[in-house]
Amino acid sequence: MLSFFKSKPFLRDLLGGNFVDIHSHLLPGIDDGAKTIDNTKMLIKSLKGLGVSQFITTPHISHYLWDNSPLTIINSYIETKQIITNENINIPLKAAAEYFMDDWFENHFKSEKLLTLKDNYVLVEMSYMNAPIQLYKTLFDLQVAGYIPVLAHPERYLFYHKNFNEYDKLKKAGCRFQLNLLSVVGYYGSEINKIAEQILKKGMYDFAGTDVHHNKHVKSFEQKVNIRDVSILKEVIANNSFFKF
Repeated sequence: MLSFFKSKPFLRDLLGGNFVDIHSHLLPGIDDGAKTIDNTKMLIKSLKGLGVSQFITTPHISHYLWDNSPLTIINSYIETKQIITNENINIPLKAAAEYFMDDWFENHFKSEKLLTLKDNYVLVEMSYMNAPIQLYKTLFDLQVAGYIPVLAHPERYLFYHKNFNEYDKLKKAGCRFQLNLLSVVGYYGSEINKIAEQILKKGMYDFAGTDVHHNKHVKSFEQKVNIRDVSILKEVIANNSFFKF
């Protein structure tokens, strides 16, 4: 009975100093994340202070909105890495991408190598308005091409909230699920908080990420976790050690 009333931990305290972040927007000026290199340095220092030990940062690749490419991302990464190294900001940093699943993406991964989190694990997302018409074909073809899809923040796709079975279908279709950590403190609203807890209870999350874009996101790690069973969340966070480099 006493455990029921036990105070929930602050989100920052769950990172433990060795968290490998696989989802963030730290490279300056190439998407809706860090705007300048000063923003980048501030975010990296802040996240390191919260317990992030390594970063695989993931700029958007969305042909119709953020027309990045592996080349633009790698060039930005090399420049950023050089600057932070010169300023003695010593933390392991790699670059991958967060791919938007649409008709362009379907053709792209068949002809060009994707920027992956590790080996063949690739971070993907979809529209917050509705799922792609060809979603399951895309997921199938992606795996035929040799990739393992890691679906970013499934709890944020509102169109699935009233049909939870769709999450089961996505898992059966080969998706790994990546939780946005800020979902468990209610940053995106109570409904997303509730769905994140349901997905956690079912043991469907594989990994976690900060999805940090700006300092407001960082400050939200100072909030308390708003879920009942923190032990499941701790397990998901620990799974990220798979990506250690």
